[in-house]
Amino acid sequence: MLSLIGTGVALVTPFKKDFSVDVDALKAIVNFQIDNGIDYLVVLGTTAESATLSKIEKELIIKTIVDSNKGRLPLVLGVGSNNTQEVVQELKSGNFSDFVALLSVSPYYNKPTQEGIYQHFKAISEASPLPIILYNVPGRTASNMLPSTIIRLATDFKNIIAVKEAAGDIVQAMKLIQNKPKDFLVISGDDMITLPMILAGGAGVISVLAEGFPKQFSEMVHLGLNKRVEEAYKLHYLLADCIDLIFEQGNPAGIKEVFYSLGLSENTVRLPLVNTDADLANRIHDFTNKISKM
Repeated sequence: MLSLIGTGVALVTPFKKDFSVDVDALKAIVNFQIDNGIDYLVVLGTTAESATLSKIEKELIIKTIVDSNKGRLPLVLGVGSNNTQEVVQELKSGNFSDFVALLSVSPYYNKPTQEGIYQHFKAISEASPLPIILYNVPGRTASNMLPSTIIRLATDFKNIIAVKEAAGDIVQAMKLIQNKPKDFLVISGDDMITLPMILAGGAGVISVLAEGFPKQFSEMVHLGLNKRVEEAYKLHYLLADCIDLIFEQGNPAGIKEVFYSLGLSENTVRLPLVNTDADLANRIHDFTNKISKM
């Protein structure tokens, strides 16, 4: 899956002030990614506020992104739940012809054992028409998918081809990279440790910050993949402060404030999320303005 090496972005769902999906803003955001060097787009991930979207809205978002992309970049679709049978039925009945892979989050809230996680993804693997990217994000799921479980899944099921590793633990990431099957991709899901993971042998990132600063972040990733370490770290430290800023009061409120600063969309989020406070918004705007002038 060479198309998944590099910089992917977890696209937001822009909303108008009345909380409806802003189709024009979504089109602008897609083109902003393509014009500034992003390698692939992730549709309906966590950053898209998928938990608050209706089925009709999800269909609208998929159509808008597919039509705007016009086949220019590979597309990955988020398909996950803590209800295994629900995911299996969606995989058996859905049309995934516009996508190269599926991103599936480890079951949340239920707190399954490692064997439960394994059996969940076994069922998904057996039902999936596309390659699968596992998604480990224990800060949201309340359970950590251990390297041993990921490697077991990667070994047992040929269509499980990658993991988005977002535990924020560089040691865990390095154990994965050390012991993974040869062609299995370890993709960073944590913007702050993306570069160290790449230099250790990771395949790139599915990023939040990169969609606000696609040119700089994508360049950092490609420099890292080419082992141009000093140049890559210059960009890492240029962007590092904003990584902290956009997650300070939750995702995607922070990155939507970046888009608001750039004039690409409103900063609206849906409850139970709320906008960043005025102090953080001002700090994000100051950073965005600084980068825009460089």
